[in-house]
Amino acid sequence: MMARTRSSSTRLRYCNPAYYLKRPKRLALLFIAFVCATLIVWDRQSLVREHEEELSKLNEELNRVKNWLEDLPNGRDSKIEVVSEDPIDIERREKVKEAMIHAWSSYEKYAWGQDELQPQSKNGVNSFGGLGATLVDSLDTLYIMGLHEQFQKAREWVATSLDFNKDYEASVFETTIRVVGGLLSTYDLSEDKLFLDKAREIADRLLPAWDTPSGIPYNIINLAHGNAHNPSWTGGESILADSGTEQVEFIALSQRTGDPKYQRKAENVIVQLNKTFPDDGLLPIYIDPHRGTPGYATITFGAMGDSFYEYLLKVWIQGNKTSAVKPYRDMWEKSMIGLSSLIRRTTPSSFTYICEKNGNSLTNKMDELACFAPGMLALGSSGYGPDESKKFLSLAEELAWTCYNFYQSTPTKLAGENYFFNAGQDLSVGTSWNILRPETVESLFYLWRLTGNKTYKEWAWNIFQAFEKNSRIDSGYVGLKDVNTGVKDNMMQSFFLAETLKYLYLLFSPTSVISLDEWVFNTEAHPLKIVTRHDGKSSGITNGDRPKIRLRGRKEGRP
Repeated sequence: MMARTRSSSTRLRYCNPAYYLKRPKRLALLFIAFVCATLIVWDRQSLVREHEEELSKLNEELNRVKNWLEDLPNGRDSKIEVVSEDPIDIERREKVKEAMIHAWSSYEKYAWGQDELQPQSKNGVNSFGGLGATLVDSLDTLYIMGLHEQFQKAREWVATSLDFNKDYEASVFETTIRVVGGLLSTYDLSEDKLFLDKAREIADRLLPAWDTPSGIPYNIINLAHGNAHNPSWTGGESILADSGTEQVEFIALSQRTGDPKYQRKAENVIVQLNKTFPDDGLLPIYIDPHRGTPGYATITFGAMGDSFYEYLLKVWIQGNKTSAVKPYRDMWEKSMIGLSSLIRRTTPSSFTYICEKNGNSLTNKMDELACFAPGMLALGSSGYGPDESKKFLSLAEELAWTCYNFYQSTPTKLAGENYFFNAGQDLSVGTSWNILRPETVESLFYLWRLTGNKTYKEWAWNIFQAFEKNSRIDSGYVGLKDVNTGVKDNMMQSFFLAETLKYLYLLFSPTSVISLDEWVFNTEAHPLKIVTRHDGKSSGITNGDRPKIRLRGRKEGRP
């Protein structure tokens, strides 16, 4: 009995704090044991929490994927295929990238900071007032191609040397599509606010051009003083494409800055044009900036008319096809009825082409500039019902074949500036220069993306090879004075880097690179993020007051 009592007493003493105070070593051991036990418990609790957080993140990601799958066409029935890249595509993409490196390094060496390179004389020329047009136009191409070193050097120039305070009579259209568009696109790609700030700065200098009685802008403005006017050769009238191809850029600028003034100025043009919009949706190339009414002039999908129709469609896409931008789509569909009335076919080969119209008479002439139309039609075809969609996609493919034959029909395999069509003779080149234009490869890009038909990539590759054979020289790329003889000019147009090479690169890239579900290209091939719009009333455009939009007098260039 006493033995059990002593044993029990001995065990209890370990619970008495005084026992440990008299024995510091044991107190230390007990403390260490306590700390270790605490760390073990704490670590296990941390692991549990981390595990729970990971599970929560995985569940969120799973829900996002489920929602994304449900949003795909045909909902749950859609299938995702993982397809490895074609080695030929990889090889061709690298060839195009190397061409860009050659063009860029030549510009860097001989014309850095100037607007365009003259490769044969190895000097720069300021075709656009000294805004570094080639550099700014090329920023997003460099970024998309992963040319990081070149991009960073160009960014530094924009940060330190891009100055818009120029006593220069600038084209509002060209400055908008190349400079504003190029800077905004680079901002969307890089999220570097420098480019947004610069885009806003130049846009502010362009805004006084819209201060006319009708709101239809003048086409020329002095960047330093803000004095705006129209070219003397238009008789005081504004050019359709020049006046209506700023909506995509100015809407994007308002969305990114939160300042509505840019969008209001640009969309007011549409409201004004809508007041006299004809039933066939076709407008002549001259607009009175005082009354806001069309003049008596040529109707064309080529120079000075083209991008008006392009932007009707693209503002609808840019706004994510909501009811707020549906009036643009409605106007575009009306214009496509008008386009259909201009379609003719040659003999004997039945090449499909788009006529020009003067009054009630048609001219059997088509600009290479109008070769943007196949891509536009393909891009817009999905907004129709099944029958109309098939009809317009088929028309797009027929026109693309004609445009490809603009290239294939010449000794150099490069297209002339325009073509004429005569009975029994199919097509013949009219103005015979080639200035490295992008419109045909642009359409081939859209047709490849939207149909998956690899034929369009083959056609594009043939065109690229013709540029390599005829236009590449040691100090850059040049146009041709004559596509029949191959005599070279002395200009590397900025749009060759901004558009032609970009579209060629994307033709051989995975379709996820600048996905058409997320981006819309301006008329200078600068991709801008699609942003859903729900602001129909604030734009001044309603279903009862349908907008009239876009002009696209696409960069005439210089021979």
